Amino acid sequence: MKVLITGAKGQLGFEFCKLFTEKNIAYVATDYAELDITNKQIVDVFIASNDFTHVINCAAYNDVDGAEKDSDNCFLLNALAPEYLAMAAKRNGAIFVTYSTDFVFDGNTTTPYTEKDIPNPLSTYAKSKRQGEVRVLECYEKSLVIRTSWLFGIAGKNFNTQVLGWASNKTELKIVDDQLSAPTYARDLAYFTWLLLQKNVYGLYHISNSGIASKFDQAQYLLQKVGWEGTLVRAKSHEFKLAAQRPAFSKLDSSKVENIVGEKIPSWQSGIDRWYDEWSHLQR
Repeated sequence: MKVLITGAKGQLGFEFCKLFTEKNIAYVATDYAELDITNKQIVDVFIASNDFTHVINCAAYNDVDGAEKDSDNCFLLNALAPEYLAMAAKRNGAIFVTYSTDFVFDGNTTTPYTEKDIPNPLSTYAKSKRQGEVRVLECYEKSLVIRTSWLFGIAGKNFNTQVLGWASNKTELKIVDDQLSAPTYARDLAYFTWLLLQKNVYGLYHISNSGIASKFDQAQYLLQKVGWEGTLVRAKSHEFKLAAQRPAFSKLDSSKVENIVGEKIPSWQSGIDRWYDEWSHLQR
């Protein structure tokens, strides 16, 4: 087994590198400097010249608001690049994995979304991710497209690090309580992807931590954990003039994956507990 990990310096790529190191699985970790996945010719040559058994794409354009003014780059990285990688993997007989988002749904429901629900992306970012899903699933049958939600990890910035940064120099924070999904720990996402890969299944899957939370709930849980003594105020999305529209409810139903691998995905609170233990240790 030999794995190519793209976007290896990001939150998810970082966790795959750790996981495969622990399991003594051979991997090649690349980021933009080592492999420009938006260049089809470079991708073809790179993958053809290595004997990869798996290609795991952790690279993405994740600036949800920035994408509204930068749609070309967003679609290049989220829609075209995964297709280039999938096609190259297909030519070399390697299994392909890429990631999508809960934002492909419009949020007009109150029950968790399954893989059978019809997407209706609201933003440029979400539309690019949806197009990436379709392109990959249409071009290569040995692909895994995995949707996740509200990702946080040790490598890079995320909502947790934002909240802790805000709290370090403010006594009052306003956080929205009208966006609901599930914060997902990058380590759990990598681990359950690995379990899924061992089952020789392909297609579309949902993996997010269990439970449902608002951004307010997530911030409250984290700030109580660190003993912040400020005031947390509930806010609504319309109070913040953001460029991109977010779904109000985008919780993913992960039961399909749990049934296949025979293991329950931990709660989002557990994810934050473990993330904070490692994050705070690294700050010392």
